[in-house]
Amino acid sequence: MQVLGIESSSLVASVALLKDDVMVAEYTVNYKKTHSQTLLPMLDEIVRMTQTDLKEIDVIALSNGPGSFTGLRIGSATAKGLGLALEKPIVEVGTVEATAYQCFGYNGLICPIMDARRSQVYTGLYRFDAQGNFTEVFGQCALGVEELVEKLNAYPDQVLLLGDGVPVYKELIERLAPGRFVYAPAFAARQRAAAVATLGAVRFAQGCAIPAEASAPDYLRKSQAEREMEEKEQQA
Repeated sequence: MQVLGIESSSLVASVALLKDDVMVAEYTVNYKKTHSQTLLPMLDEIVRMTQTDLKEIDVIALSNGPGSFTGLRIGSATAKGLGLALEKPIVEVGTVEATAYQCFGYNGLICPIMDARRSQVYTGLYRFDAQGNFTEVFGQCALGVEELVEKLNAYPDQVLLLGDGVPVYKELIERLAPGRFVYAPAFAARQRAAAVATLGAVRFAQGCAIPAEASAPDYLRKSQAEREMEEKEQQA
């Protein structure tokens, strides 16, 4: 089975190719370039380097949110365009979920935090059991940082934090709960298409694929422009 993974929910742009449980290639860039500039050139490079015919892939695994509205739209458009052109289905993988999945083997709770602005984060809580099965403690949601810390403190287990929300809110988190959390190292601290592709393969085997035209980003909440418009209407 061949799975193409696409991740564009944040500053990170990432593309990966999984073939028969072997991660053949992954191209990840965490730099100040728009995903419209990076995703397709990265995909072209992976295809060229691995001598892959995209017609032979079985499914496209897409990180479909939450995250940056612009990034998610670009990733969605890329995946849908490829899916329609190649007549391939899409498996939608939650961004927070996939980020936690890349911490396989961690013996504790895994809590990704993505900066959602206004002292909020996109988050969720996950763990691997003794047999390596990936389980959800609570699913993807948007929470205030203080509310999240209070929620995590209710669990006795050690909690691993990762994601682009860590550098933004670490000082606040440590002030609220000194020494309570551990933090993922750099290689595992941001979204990666390899995790999206791997989890996507699991979901594909479970029958979770959908037609490309049915795929849509999961924003979890309204955009900043929509929220500001509602605030102006309420004040009028």
